[in-house]
Amino acid sequence: MKTNRRRFLQTAGLSAGTLGLLSQLPFSARAARAPSFLSRKPSMHLGLVTYNLAEKWDVEAIIKNCEASGFEGVELRTSHAHKVEVDLSQEQRTEVKKRFQNSKVQLMGLGSAFDYHTPDQAKLRKDLDATKEYIVLAQDVGATGVKVRPNGFPKDVPQEKTLEQIGKSLRELGDFARDHGQVLRLEVHGSGTSFPPHIKTIMDVANHPNVGVCWNSNQSDLDGEGWDHNFDLLKDKIFAVHMRDLFLEEYPWRKLMTRLNEIKFTGFCLAEVSASTDPVRVMKYYRALWLAYQGLL
Repeated sequence: MKTNRRRFLQTAGLSAGTLGLLSQLPFSARAARAPSFLSRKPSMHLGLVTYNLAEKWDVEAIIKNCEASGFEGVELRTSHAHKVEVDLSQEQRTEVKKRFQNSKVQLMGLGSAFDYHTPDQAKLRKDLDATKEYIVLAQDVGATGVKVRPNGFPKDVPQEKTLEQIGKSLRELGDFARDHGQVLRLEVHGSGTSFPPHIKTIMDVANHPNVGVCWNSNQSDLDGEGWDHNFDLLKDKIFAVHMRDLFLEEYPWRKLMTRLNEIKFTGFCLAEVSASTDPVRVMKYYRALWLAYQGLL
């Protein structure tokens, strides 16, 4: 007991002495010796998908909550309460653009629900033309691109034919996006079509510098030859990343963050999480975990 108390007093005395010495140093010197809680600045950026957390927010609330929680950007999902849609007038589009430009939040993209897997060629043409209207909207409101997606394989159509059709559709849209200063981000999405080797086939057919991938953090990323193999198939075409709740132990979040940093990804990782009655608190926790997975906290 005596030995333990002596050791405690010695340790306490040393700590007190150290604190006393630090208190006599100039503030700048103390700051230099203090530990940094953020070991380095992230090379990637954290943003928000408005589906579902922000589906009922208007543009003002989106900007306010993102600024309050340290989120740097947002992808506005179509059909939600912020109503950034193709029916906006030119004046309204300019107003949306100004509101984001005057904030700390970047309008990094618009999230559409367009897909190009249908065997109905009339519907396909309609969807392609509608996507072009959305690309023009993205340009007008100051976004950098539009998210599109495959949404599964139609019945009685060979998979190879569907993948080729999606790829050719994206090639056409890529030219249009390029002419309007935008990119297309193909979400790794849909039953069957979300398998990364299928997305790789689509990218190979599209073969366009303005067409890339929105990595979607699906469980199917682990299928086939495994997560690393699937990531390597698409790593050179990743334009954005969607992320679910980071507490889900079923997905290799730390590996995702590590690999994104290894490929020097500087785009947006976008949180796509459920609604909450305390959204800013949730977003702050999300940001902290996102930083921690990168070893920055």
